[in-house]
This record gives sequence, structure tokens and C-alpha cells, in this order.
Amino acid sequence: MIAFQDFLPLILLPDGRTLAFEQEWLTRLLGVAADRAGCAKWWMAEHVACSIDFWMRTHTNDNVILSTRFVKAVRDALEAVGYGQIGFHFEQTAPFHRISLLDVAREAGTEYELGFFQRLVEYLQRVIRTGSTYCELHDLEHCVKFLCNRKTGSRQCESLRREIVTFARTATQLRLEPTTPANQIFLYVV
Repeated sequence: MIAFQDFLPLILLPDGRTLAFEQEWLTRLLGVAADRAGCAKWWMAEHVACSIDFWMRTHTNDNVILSTRFVKAVRDALEAVGYGQIGFHFEQTAPFHRISLLDVAREAGTEYELGFFQRLVEYLQRVIRTGSTYCELHDLEHCVKFLCNRKTGSRQCESLRREIVTFARTATQLRLEPTTPANQIFLYVV
């Protein structure tokens, strides 16, 4: 028998990738959806995320659930508490994307920063092509230390950290083709 992290099923995305459910991640997604629905700083996001966490632990016997089922469960929960309009905008945040900056840096290998930024653009362009409106970049601290070849932070690390965040924000606002509008992507960097 295989035990999944926190006894939660994985979420299967339409492109075949899987995501591990995290309550904090869902809280952020609900916040984005609420903001798009005109409910800035919506206080119930954490509570709804907690309810979905409970549902996934107790009402799903599958090891993997389709993202469509996950989105429907979230929308149903939002409808039940009177926030159906946020549910509509929640669906618009799919597909979800998460990129490990440390993995991108490791892929760059001996090309260091130049290779890192080239690969990061490639990853972000893939996200843009899917039409995604939400992307998380993880492992920023580890990535910076890896690229700077340091075990602790430094001024060089702080400068590179700012450069990566600025670069990622700029890259997600680029148009892939001159005739298409730029996507509006919510970028969360950890």
C-alpha cells in the first residue's frame, strides 16, 4: 500500500501533471479568485480551504482526483456559504502551475545565472501558453544560495533574489506573439 502525504489524494491536471494538495496553496488561490470577484482581502478563504482539506481527507477514497472534481468541490463549498461569484473566478485560475526555482537552477548546471534565466523564461512561457492565471515559484532562497554558491545569505544573494523576482514578474507580462494580449498571471514567489 502506498501512503500519500498527509493522507490526501493528488490532484490530476488536464495535462497529466499531478499536484499535492496544500491548504495554504488553496487559501492563496481562493484569495486570487476573491480579488478577481471584487472581494479584496476576503476573510473566509482560510476557512473554505480548511473545509476542502477536511473533505479531501474524509470523503475521497481515491489516491488521485481529477482537477475538475476538485474545482467542483471548491465551487460547491463557495456556493454553500453564499460566495458563488468567487467560485466562478476560482475556476478561472486553473490550470495551476508550480515551478521549483532550485530545480531550474540545477538544470542550468555550469551555465549558472545566464542559463538559469534562459530556462526560467522557457518555463514561464509554457505557463503562459496554457492560459494559466496562477503560478507559484518555489525554493527562491535555496535557488539563490545555489547560484551564488553560498551556504548563508549575502549582499550578492539579496541582489540576485530581487533580480529573480523582478525578472519573473516582467517575463509573465510579455506577449508571446505581437498580436495576442499579455496574460494576467498572479505570480506567487516563495
